[in-house]
Amino acid sequence: MGQTEQEQKTEGNCLFYMATSPEFFAVVAEQLGAAGLTKEEDGKWRRIVIEKPFGHDLPSAVALNHALRSVLEEKQIYRMDHYLGKETVQNILAFRFANGIFEPIWNRRYVDHVQVTVAEELGVELRGGYYETAGALRDMVPNHIFQLITLSAMEPPISFDAEAVHDEQTKVLRAIQPLTPERVLDHAVRGQYGEGTVGGKHVPAYRGEPHVAPDSQTPTFVALALHIDNWRWAGVPFYLRTGKRLAGRYTQIVIRFRRPPFVPFRKTSVMKIAPNELVINIQPDEGISLSFEAKVPGPVVRLGAVDMHFEYSDYFGTTPSTGYETLIYDCMMGDPTLFQRADMVEAAWTVVQPVLDVWKALPHRDFPNYASGTWGPPQADELLKREGREWRDPTHVNGRARAAAARSTDPAPK
Repeated sequence: MGQTEQEQKTEGNCLFYMATSPEFFAVVAEQLGAAGLTKEEDGKWRRIVIEKPFGHDLPSAVALNHALRSVLEEKQIYRMDHYLGKETVQNILAFRFANGIFEPIWNRRYVDHVQVTVAEELGVELRGGYYETAGALRDMVPNHIFQLITLSAMEPPISFDAEAVHDEQTKVLRAIQPLTPERVLDHAVRGQYGEGTVGGKHVPAYRGEPHVAPDSQTPTFVALALHIDNWRWAGVPFYLRTGKRLAGRYTQIVIRFRRPPFVPFRKTSVMKIAPNELVINIQPDEGISLSFEAKVPGPVVRLGAVDMHFEYSDYFGTTPSTGYETLIYDCMMGDPTLFQRADMVEAAWTVVQPVLDVWKALPHRDFPNYASGTWGPPQADELLKREGREWRDPTHVNGRARAAAARSTDPAPK
């Protein structure tokens, strides 16, 4: 390190990136501290990067935070989630707070519900050993998905300084209604993929993957219905789903607005009015689309779905990054805005822990319960159907794939 400092003129600044198994995060930090490598003096900075998972349940997350902070200050710890390095994720705040036409309707008065989908075509591949200890809930929900939810649901911060943004994100997590064991049974769905066809190729079931137990109870799919109990979002469900071996690779946030009153259309050929949707696409194509209704030209009143669509590649001509470039740069610059603070991590695990406890006590009887290449188990659809809703199909341009004529009766005079 001394030689590198002289050759590269680093001025004693060091960033330790832990490319290790999570079980060694605390050990490495403690040893760095014991060697005096975490001390910041004479204007030199020392920082540590750890990448999710930050623990495997609430007690282990609390223990990890305690171990790290025994040798480091919070400002030296960078808990990385590469999703937050994606431009579209960062653009959520800019979209919400830099456009006066959206923020006034971003609340329970106008929003019917919110959907977050993180779908993967891939299976566990050769990561069966790790995945057996994690599963879809631990692997995706307390980090990736909750970050998307907090950015979508948070109140406007007083500034974009890291502390101000993190304060508002933490408030959202703490406002999520606790899931009692009874609510877990009704509001949480788990699945495990069986054999199927993906991309025209036959793929094995999860239990047939390398390093996976033949009777594994590890979920590869999770769907949850959550409620944020605050003034802005009371009564608005937040539905989330994530899984492996699904019908496509898509990550998106869907804001579905309430239907307008039907009264003006009662004497027309319009049978129903579809709700407007705002879709924030994270991958594979980063962009934002807004669907709304317009009259189809002709002598009768018919409505057709219209889309306004924006993609980063069309407007800015840049190749989407993996996220790591942005985040590592922020680490070096000392900007923790896109990283998780200790209390955020613990608040997220507090929401997830009751689900882990119930699922551990009640093993699933019907695994595998969805075929590879589908959108998950039927129970995930029932989660929304019980309340008269449905999942948006990410493969459709506007998610509804509906023709104007399908919603109209025979032509009638205006």
